[in-house]
Amino acid sequence: MSDILFKLNKPITLKEGTGVTLTNNGITGTQVIDGTNTSNVQVSIGQSVSTSSNVQFDNVVLSSNSLTVGTGSDTLVFSDGKLVGDVTFQQEVKTTEDLTTIGNLVYTDSVTATTIITGSSQVTQSVATGSNIFGSTSSDNQFFTGSLDITGSIKLNNSNTITEISNDINATDQSQTAFVTEYAAYQFLTGQSTEGLYLRKSFVHTGSFVNSSTSSFNAITASAPQTLTGTTENDFMFFINGMLVENDALTIEQKTSTNLELRLDTSSLGYELSAQDEIIGFGKFNN
Repeated sequence: MSDILFKLNKPITLKEGTGVTLTNNGITGTQVIDGTNTSNVQVSIGQSVSTSSNVQFDNVVLSSNSLTVGTGSDTLVFSDGKLVGDVTFQQEVKTTEDLTTIGNLVYTDSVTATTIITGSSQVTQSVATGSNIFGSTSSDNQFFTGSLDITGSIKLNNSNTITEISNDINATDQSQTAFVTEYAAYQFLTGQSTEGLYLRKSFVHTGSFVNSSTSSFNAITASAPQTLTGTTENDFMFFINGMLVENDALTIEQKTSTNLELRLDTSSLGYELSAQDEIIGFGKFNN
C-alpha cells in the first residue's frame, strides 16, 4: 500500500534573501512546499558562523587578534587592543579610560582638555584662521624648554608689535619694532665708547727747538674712530711763550711713530723761533 500524501491547499513558500541561500534536492532558489514530495530544504549563509569561525562581512574582517574595517586608504584596524591608522571623528568622543593610537588621531572640531601632555620630540600646530590663547591673564606662565620659531610678529603687554630681531651693529634703521641681539648691542655700544674716549682726549706737550721754523714734540696724534672726522691741526692749539699761534700759520706732521713736528710759517707770523722760546701744544694727542 502506497504512502498517503496530504497536499497543502496553500503551499509554504520559502524565498532567498540577502546572504541566504536555499537548497532542496540540489535545486537552489525559492522553495515551494505543498506536501506532494519530500522536502529537505537547506538554509546556508555562505560562511560558517560558529564560535570558532573566522567571520567576514564584506569590508569587515574579524580575526583572532584584529578587526579590520574598510579597504585601501579608508582601512581601520583594531589590533591587539590598539587602533592602527588614521581616525577622523565628526562628533564628540568620550573615553573613560586611556586612548592609545599608533597612527594619527585627527579631530575636525575643538579639543578641550585640562592638561595636554606630549611625549614626542616634535609638536606641530597648524591653524588656518583665528587666534590661539595661552592662558587668560598676564599672570599665566608658559614654559618652553626648546627653541621658539616664530614667523610672524610678537606683541608684549599691548606695546608696539615686534616684527624682527635685528643684528645691525650700526642701528641704521632706528626701528621701533625690532629687538637687538647681544652682539649688535655690544658692537654698537663699543663704538659709542670709542667715540667718547676720543672726544675726551685732551693732553699737553712741550716742544723741542729744531730750527727757526720747526719744533719737535715727543708725542702721537690721537686716531679718530671711523665714524668721526680724522684728526687735523684744527684739533690742536699751540702757544709760543704764552701767545696763541693762529692755525693758518702752522702745519703739523707725524714724522715717526713717536715724533710729531710743528712747522711755522714765519713770514706770516713775522718772527722766527729761537732755542729760548717755550712752545706748548694742547689738543688731541694720544696721551
